[in-house]
Amino acid sequence: MNNSQQRGATGRSQVRRAELIAIGRKLFADTSYDALCMDDIAKQAGVAKGLIYYYFKSKRGYYLAIVEDSVADLVARAGGDTDLPNAERVRRTIDGYLHYAEHHHAAYRTIVTGGVGSDAEVLAIRDAVREELVATIAEAAYGRRSLPPIARLALVGWLSAVEGTTLEWIGGPSAPDRPGRARLGALLVRQLRATLAVIEEFAPECPAPPPGEEPFETVGDLAPVTGSP
Repeated sequence: MNNSQQRGATGRSQVRRAELIAIGRKLFADTSYDALCMDDIAKQAGVAKGLIYYYFKSKRGYYLAIVEDSVADLVARAGGDTDLPNAERVRRTIDGYLHYAEHHHAAYRTIVTGGVGSDAEVLAIRDAVREELVATIAEAAYGRRSLPPIARLALVGWLSAVEGTTLEWIGGPSAPDRPGRARLGALLVRQLRATLAVIEEFAPECPAPPPGEEPFETVGDLAPVTGSP
């Protein structure tokens, strides 16, 4: 096989692997991990079981690949628009995060809760995405990803609250007064504004945005980021 043929084969393998991951995301969105065996997965995916083993070695390997793909999707959704002014990027980051949770309930729950039981690898993936999101917010707020320990702890605390709030938001009943994504985003932005002010008290090298800087002083709904689910 020449180099061109090898590249073609590799490209087809990558496409096929991505297709299987996309199928798996839909399967695990509707059914728990323990309720699906490899025979069920292969049948519902319409492929031979051996093909899944070929690409992922095991059911757990398949599941981890799906979780990693979901994480990459969430981080990409939340961390885009790097050319925007810092304050606007903060707003877009939060809205992108909520947009992902709104349209990918099962994947979001898996990422935030750590997936299957106390699986160390799944928990490591969850911790990695938290670190990336904290760094993304830090870069948007301060123009840098590294922070003093006290500032990082404060942002981790804020993100933990965001996770709990978002889980409640996507899992609660659809009531007439249930806030939309824009309204919830405005709330989380204001809570972040308060967190940044506290950080400045403990770490003066991390100044909070000036009073009145948008979007931190916006009380009403913020226009959501548009885009496909």
